[in-house]
Amino acid sequence: MEGLVYLDHAATSWPKPPEVAAAMMEALQQSGANAGRGNHSLAIGTGRVLVRARALLADLFGVANAQDIAFTHNTTMGLNMAIKGTLQRGDHVISTMTEHNSVRRPLEYLRRTIGIEVDYVQVNQQGQLNLQELKNLMRPNTRMVICNHSSNLLGSILPVGEIGDIAKSHGAVFLVDAAQSAGSLPIDVAAMNIDLLAFPGHKGLLGPQGTGGLYISPHLDLEPLMHGGTGSQSENSDQPNVRPDRYEAGTQNAVGIAGLMAGVKAVKALGIGQIHRQEWELTQLLIEGLSAIPSIRILGPEAGAPRSGIVAFVAEGQDSANIAHRLDREYQIAVRAGMHCTPLAHQAVDTLNSGAVRASVGVSSTEEDVHKLLYAMQDMLGASRTR
Repeated sequence: MEGLVYLDHAATSWPKPPEVAAAMMEALQQSGANAGRGNHSLAIGTGRVLVRARALLADLFGVANAQDIAFTHNTTMGLNMAIKGTLQRGDHVISTMTEHNSVRRPLEYLRRTIGIEVDYVQVNQQGQLNLQELKNLMRPNTRMVICNHSSNLLGSILPVGEIGDIAKSHGAVFLVDAAQSAGSLPIDVAAMNIDLLAFPGHKGLLGPQGTGGLYISPHLDLEPLMHGGTGSQSENSDQPNVRPDRYEAGTQNAVGIAGLMAGVKAVKALGIGQIHRQEWELTQLLIEGLSAIPSIRILGPEAGAPRSGIVAFVAEGQDSANIAHRLDREYQIAVRAGMHCTPLAHQAVDTLNSGAVRASVGVSSTEEDVHKLLYAMQDMLGASRTR
């Protein structure tokens, strides 16, 4: 859309690199058959797309065997596969206050239905947890530790490597939600002791919606979330044991995965370090400008501290949803407002009743975009003076 300032990359990245649409069109036209369901050339061609995309993702995340990555429709599906495929009655889980409902709701469902036990580690106003408090919550029956790499509300970045060390030392499975970090923060599943990594294709990896994945450690055998056709071991009534077929029942979104592969190639060409540096600089510019507006409170890490490309804020006496609506209709600026599917994080920073406006930058964002948002907020709130 011409003239639109898009600052909602935490929800989905936009616009996509032109190579993504081109790859999807090529897949539709030249390899639009069903992978693993035939020996004809079109089916084989589709299979190659999946193999290449899996290998590219494995290289990005430090995965030794690409077959340990199962494609999913989104991060939510990957998290449900990981949580419901691992936990059993009597298990104890440690998570954090900054988790998305894609983690909290499956956990609370299992708490109600099979009686798992759940503890959520407190976080401070900057979205950081105390590692000693995490250690103190460990029990003999602690089966899983779950955390997001970066909060989708606060932009805070958790010390995933150190949390992974703690989980490993206590024999717990470590699950990481990389919804806000895949493509913009370095991830190495081996170095960080990550057993399960759920990631989206449509955010920082610049692919289309309806794509994502779950890395599953070779040491784990999850109970599959879905059962059905895989094109392999069809004579058996049980789901195959071979990976990734065990976790990929049904026809795969091969066209979307072709687009995801193109998106990952674009990310690798730009470089994770450069992407994060650009996003961080834009968030610092945004924080500096918003801090000059007296009625605004910025959530998450202070200026200069590590954060992902997210800056959420509240304006005193203003409804967050109304601010986002006016930004869209009057200034052609797209942001998100509300609870952001993370009520415990809002509880931690005292915004449970108000919600928050969230601006999030991506690889296509510019300083001009940030300045337009700052002008709009100053104009809207009548706050041209500085503190």
